[in-house]
Amino acid sequence: MFGGGSVRRGVAAAAVLAVVPVWCAVSASAGDPDRCESFAADSAERAALVTGTGPETLVIGDSWSAGLGLTDLHDSWPTRLPGRVRVAGFSGSGFSYDASECGDVSFASRAAAVLTPTTRLVVVEGGLNDYDRTDAEIAAGFEGLTAALHGHRVVVVGPAAAPSRADDVRRVDGLLTTLADGAGWEYVSAYDWGLGYLPDRLHLTEESHRAFGDRVAAAVLPHV
Repeated sequence: MFGGGSVRRGVAAAAVLAVVPVWCAVSASAGDPDRCESFAADSAERAALVTGTGPETLVIGDSWSAGLGLTDLHDSWPTRLPGRVRVAGFSGSGFSYDASECGDVSFASRAAAVLTPTTRLVVVEGGLNDYDRTDAEIAAGFEGLTAALHGHRVVVVGPAAAPSRADDVRRVDGLLTTLADGAGWEYVSAYDWGLGYLPDRLHLTEESHRAFGDRVAAAVLPHV
């Protein structure tokens, strides 16, 4: 999701960008270069934080996964998941290829770069940034995602009713339910979860990151 501003956390930008995957570096040339570079740096910083032990869970998501708006990335919701958790979050990204202003940083386009031979479960979180995309665009991106994650166990976590986009993402939630069912993946609808938001009415508070993470953890636990 865009908005809310990126919180710099004392890591030198050059050091962070040194470990940014190729897709992040490319994305920084589109849209607002400063904002996209900041999102790429935030993505790399979140990717460097690996938590937990046990079978590997990979989270592919948007700014909620990247921890945008938090002062401590340890408070971001994926840290509540079981197993050894890696996160590939990029602010503004979504299921559709054109969800982001930073170029194609869609879930499908990033998946191949972040999967490893040890990935046991993939949790895909998002949909809020697809609020203004057509059903056909979302379905096309989802089809690309199913191809990229073929052979992996996948749980899809849909968009919550963030106040700034609640009316628009209800449609997205319904569509993702159908698409996930067609792919044989479990779908977790977060639309009706009562969550608290920052003043931008789009990103979660620290407390709600914990609540969101705990509910997702309960849903994915049988798959770990």
